[in-house]
Amino acid sequence: MHSVVVPHGGPPEAIDRVAPSLTIPPLIKRNTLFLAIAQACVGIGNQMVPTLGALMVVQLLGSPTLAGLATSILGGCRFIVAYPIGLVTDRYGRRAGLLLGLLASLAGALIVGWALLLASFTVFLSGLVLFGIGVGAVQQLRLAAADMYPPGRRATGLGYVLTGSLIGAMGGPALISVAQLLAPRLALDPLAVPWLLVPLVLLPSLGLVLQLRPDPKEIAANLERYYPGYRAPQPASPSPQREGSPAAFLRHYPKLATFVASFAVQGNMTMMMAMNALALAHHGHGLPAISLSVAIHIIGMFGFSLPLGRLTDAFGRRTMMLAGLVAAGVGGVLVPTAAEYWLVTIGTFLVGLGWSGVNVAAVALLSDTTRPQERGRVIGTNDTFSGAAAIALPFLAGPLVALAGLPSLAIVSLVLMSVPLGLLLRLRETGGGKYAEGAR
Repeated sequence: MHSVVVPHGGPPEAIDRVAPSLTIPPLIKRNTLFLAIAQACVGIGNQMVPTLGALMVVQLLGSPTLAGLATSILGGCRFIVAYPIGLVTDRYGRRAGLLLGLLASLAGALIVGWALLLASFTVFLSGLVLFGIGVGAVQQLRLAAADMYPPGRRATGLGYVLTGSLIGAMGGPALISVAQLLAPRLALDPLAVPWLLVPLVLLPSLGLVLQLRPDPKEIAANLERYYPGYRAPQPASPSPQREGSPAAFLRHYPKLATFVASFAVQGNMTMMMAMNALALAHHGHGLPAISLSVAIHIIGMFGFSLPLGRLTDAFGRRTMMLAGLVAAGVGGVLVPTAAEYWLVTIGTFLVGLGWSGVNVAAVALLSDTTRPQERGRVIGTNDTFSGAAAIALPFLAGPLVALAGLPSLAIVSLVLMSVPLGLLLRLRETGGGKYAEGAR
């Protein structure tokens, strides 16, 4: 077995060039299945805000002026909690952070449902903030998946778990439909019942996370125990690159390029999806057609996570991120400029597919280049950048469209993609998860 130790900021574990031949232990398969099911259940609950948020605000305030408030709060909470929850998972384990997130989401959902029954906007805001914090914390599910695999199989393992998000995204409308049937029988507000049902999907997630044994962080620190034949070198001595702070992460070129790529595709996606309905309505398409376009976008986001993970392991993180940025850029041009329905919809699909490719490769690269005890924070830093983009870009898109028209968003998309493309083209990845610290 041939192993390569990566110096100067690389991973403190062996980069196994024949990792795809390693047998995945039953324990890892079991934990991966638990995480994938938990991801699906969480995804069902996460659909509540984008689907019902504007309607709830209008009902409570009697005006559409703040209709986007719920979505903005969710994005803001994810932005705020990303790094702190990473610190928690680094210190106490991935399971602890996930449990905190799920409990916060569960309590927040019940409070939101209760607020609608009370017709209290103040209670609604408090519940939504708590739910948003929980949603942000549960993003560490991706890291728990990446922790359990050696570098050569890491993106594939991540792909298995992220595929659960597709099931969750499709399950959200089903839960809402059930709630609409139950609401008249229970004599309750139809907007409140879906939130009161959310615990039914989050409780199984809690049970599955409790069954994650050992903690994925412990597996990451001792991969050679679970993969016979895998050898890890002695951990390198700490250096300023490994202090676990955002500033230290930004000084490491592969991480910097990854942060910028994540910012770009997340900002591009949220901007395009915020304007997708506007673009389709502008060309005379109704709500059923718009809903189908959004569903196809979601398939792009999550439906190809597993094949993208395998391609990432086979051809490298850098290659997948470059391909993802190109796909997202093409989609970002089609959505605001195309007149035909299917061209706009293909654009939304490519925006989601590009985001998915970058997301899978980014988590894999950040795991490759960070010790297990710092990975929660590096993923949290990445999510902070993504969260900032998700807040800023849709907010700026509205005034820009009003001033210069929908096609102006295509220019923004191309500019967004060009910056990380330039950074990644200079990134040196020699294969097997091995990177140089500086740009070439």
